[in-house]
Amino acid sequence: MEYLSDVKQSDLIRAAQCLKSGNLVAFPTETVYGLGADATNPESVSQIYAVKERPANHPLIVHVSSLKLIDKWARNIPDYAFKLAEVFWPGPMTLVLPRSILAKDFITGSQDTVGLRIPANNYALKLLSNFEIIGGLGVAAPSANRFGAVSPTSAFDVRSELGDYLNENDIIIDGGECEIGIESTIIDCTKRVPLVLRPGVINSKMISSATGLESSYKNENNESHNLRVPGMLKNHYAPNAQIILNGFSTSGDGFIALNDISTPVGAIRLASPTNSAEFAKILYRSFRLGDEMHLKRIIVIPPKKDELSVAVLDRIKKASYKVNVP
Repeated sequence: MEYLSDVKQSDLIRAAQCLKSGNLVAFPTETVYGLGADATNPESVSQIYAVKERPANHPLIVHVSSLKLIDKWARNIPDYAFKLAEVFWPGPMTLVLPRSILAKDFITGSQDTVGLRIPANNYALKLLSNFEIIGGLGVAAPSANRFGAVSPTSAFDVRSELGDYLNENDIIIDGGECEIGIESTIIDCTKRVPLVLRPGVINSKMISSATGLESSYKNENNESHNLRVPGMLKNHYAPNAQIILNGFSTSGDGFIALNDISTPVGAIRLASPTNSAEFAKILYRSFRLGDEMHLKRIIVIPPKKDELSVAVLDRIKKASYKVNVP
């Protein structure tokens, strides 16, 4: 495995060639780091599943550099999806659309839909553009971590977690810390109106404003609840430490809360964000810090009263789910 820091254009060209040769490249996006492979190469994509120990029926998101490639991967694209793409791409939004013949079962989890995204990160966009120049059509890229674990927000996180699983021809691109820190909003665009399957920075109010259509968040009664997309399992984004939502701390517990909430006596403060955006950015890094300190429990008091807090709470609930089941 090769680790690239102080990345130059020549490095991104070489990384694109690495993808084209069938190898894996971990790269930064504005949300979290992704582990990429040529989305048309089944052998390369199978390496993603092997490295992550990801279930074979769990679909991947295809990343491209421009709208010009969207109709190669999707068909019967509704007008509102184009409106969303025009407003929010490049950006932290994934659109789930009816798949084209190019989107094979090994990408879609054998579903009739495909997830597409244009990331808003210069390293990612240049990598994708260079890949497309040499004939690539898209890069399949889930988060660059073991399946179900905490998503990485730095190249150091990727190397720490996946370094032993990548082969000598794979590459990690160090593009610094991710700007947002939680995964993209995933929107089901296969119905009459958009439905948010995974909340993120782009919220339902923003979606409604862009499309002129009422949008909502998925719940158990939605007809799309059986659609498999990344991050939809109840237990996900979980560190080794037990994550306890709104719990009472005891001495030696980790503690994450907004800066106006005092640290309980004996607790170990892991982060003090000032708002929901900062909370999202530091959440996974704080989980990892707790594991580095070998903490057994981390108490998290989530932010409230704004749209982004919905996405933050979603990640905390999924990280904490394993402590709520037998």
